[in-house]
Amino acid sequence: MIRYIRRAAALCLLLLAALLVNAGRVMVVEAGPLNDDAANRRIAISRYAQPRGEILVDGKPVTGSRDSGQQLRWERTYRRGPLYAPLTGHASQTYGTTLVENAEDAVLAGTEPMLAPLPLLKGLTRGREPGGDVVTTVRASMQETAFRGLDGKRGAVVAVEPATGRILALVSSPSYDPGELSGTGPGVREAWERLNSAPDKPMLNRALRQTYPPGSTFKIVTAAAALDAGVVRDVDAPTDTPDPFVLPGTRQVLPNEAEGCGDASLAYALQWSCNTVMAGLGVEVGLTEMVDAVERFGFNDTALRVPSWVARSTFDRDMSPDQLALSSIGQFDTTATPLQMAMVAAAVANNGEIARPHLVDRTTTSGGATVERAARRVHRQAMNPSTALRLQELMVRAVKDGTGKNAAIPGARVGGKTGTAQHGFGNTGTPYAWFIAWAQGEGSARPAVAVAVVVEDAEDSRTDISGGGSAAPIAKAVMEEALRLEAAGRR
Repeated sequence: MIRYIRRAAALCLLLLAALLVNAGRVMVVEAGPLNDDAANRRIAISRYAQPRGEILVDGKPVTGSRDSGQQLRWERTYRRGPLYAPLTGHASQTYGTTLVENAEDAVLAGTEPMLAPLPLLKGLTRGREPGGDVVTTVRASMQETAFRGLDGKRGAVVAVEPATGRILALVSSPSYDPGELSGTGPGVREAWERLNSAPDKPMLNRALRQTYPPGSTFKIVTAAAALDAGVVRDVDAPTDTPDPFVLPGTRQVLPNEAEGCGDASLAYALQWSCNTVMAGLGVEVGLTEMVDAVERFGFNDTALRVPSWVARSTFDRDMSPDQLALSSIGQFDTTATPLQMAMVAAAVANNGEIARPHLVDRTTTSGGATVERAARRVHRQAMNPSTALRLQELMVRAVKDGTGKNAAIPGARVGGKTGTAQHGFGNTGTPYAWFIAWAQGEGSARPAVAVAVVVEDAEDSRTDISGGGSAAPIAKAVMEEALRLEAAGRR
């Protein structure tokens, strides 16, 4: 009898060992695949079992959480959702996360190990900390000014602090309310379908994810390339550029909107936006050096994150001379995001150096303790400092007595460049209105802001668009607000 008991006990021990081995296999070996299984509801239930952390603008949350009483308990809410949607993105129980909600998801959801008091033990406890907060670099009043300036028109505004790379305003228009997508159910699906099928594409982040032909604003890049390469040494000297200008190897004549562009200087060409002079300088610089110069500004870069990913601004590396001429004035296949063109203006304002652009100043625990702070980093050296100083003078001249007059701010030093970008089949589409600029307050040691504005559906005549009638006033209002905030901070 004792022998049978021993055998039964041994069998039970063997079965217990097998059970423990299988449990270990499930918990260790198969944990990843089981967690990723679409049928596993436990992950989603756990994810929404507590409120999400907040995204802050000027120290105030622009997000929140609502107890839905459902299995997926906490839904995301947004304060002034359309205003901040290009920054926050959405956090949807049905369609996932985008933009800052996505890039900082681990902090906001409470799964970031550094939120725990003892981060090294986080993996052992598998616990979830309260969601942390994300403090952004955006200034509320500048965001509101830019949003109001676009007034529902298709377009975008980006404002950055040249010395630090802090993004002060990020607006895409038209916008949408991300709160419509937060939960589950038919209403959310209907909102998703409506927003994605809308002809104005309100969910498209035009500031970061849409590229446009930059038109004449790109002439700042071409001017930098010509100065750095030594093709132009005296900005007031004639450039020996004919008007009319025939594109190399073709019979196509490149027109000018301005008068007096024949044999004009670089200074005059930027002041009045002469196509012929800038196209000719691009050809003279040559393809190899133009590509090198353009890429120093950040074109053709696929790695930029702010922390959300940014669409690649493009400049072809293989072109014929006539294509290079058109590309040098921001046409042909040259494209840029509004953020990229704000970086161009910031490079001029910051003596040739581009600070890494970023939207997140720091992340914190729910109690306010700093988890990570963004450090100022040099992103690129776009041009020689001496070149930047010359371009500052020329951009100031364009605002004082040129195409950028609508951006002039009394008592401030403002440099700008207008642009009209042709697009569509045969260039028949309504031109995109561009303006890039920077502004330095009276008594300030350095420029406070650099800005880029693009308006897709400008209502003015072609002459007004080219002269900054649509985009320059928006840029001016945003720069005025930046200068006001800077002055208030010095008091």
